Amino acid sequence: MKQFTYGCLMILMLFGTVAVAQETSGMAKGKSVIADEFMANLADVEKKLVGLAEATPAEKYAWRPAEGVRSTGEVFAHLAGGNYFVLSFAGVKPPPLDRDYEKKITDKAKIVEMMKASFAHVRKAAMEASDADLEKKTKMFGQDTNCRNVYLVIVTHAHEHLGQSIAYARMNGITPPWSEGGQ
Repeated sequence: MKQFTYGCLMILMLFGTVAVAQETSGMAKGKSVIADEFMANLADVEKKLVGLAEATPAEKYAWRPAEGVRSTGEVFAHLAGGNYFVLSFAGVKPPPLDRDYEKKITDKAKIVEMMKASFAHVRKAAMEASDADLEKKTKMFGQDTNCRNVYLVIVTHAHEHLGQSIAYARMNGITPPWSEGGQ
């Protein structure tokens, strides 16, 4: 009976240690409960988008699939500007940005740097946001929501334009860097 009790006690201690480790590992990385999950998704989409932007030749930044549709460079610039704009709904002040930045910023190096800076801006804000910050009410595109949803929209917006950018790249014979082995 002592062995059974000792065994049960050891199992309970093991599960308790694992639960505490999981709880504190999230807190060490960010102030909110969703910080780890959000940051993993953000890092993944950022790596792919920036990698694809860097892999795309500068002369392809002006390419567009049809008249009246954003060019490759405009898509990348739009994404960067969108990171700043959407995050502003959570009360995070964006840096100054020219109203027509998508059309005016055409240099590949400047667009890639703008993308990197916008993701760093989002990452910093996300790491500083607490659960209480994320639950704050806000209006986004005229709808009542909370700041947590603002961060979700940032990631989904980035994934939307990742898909668009993959299609643009493939139409131009560019293989996304993360899938070069399988083509």
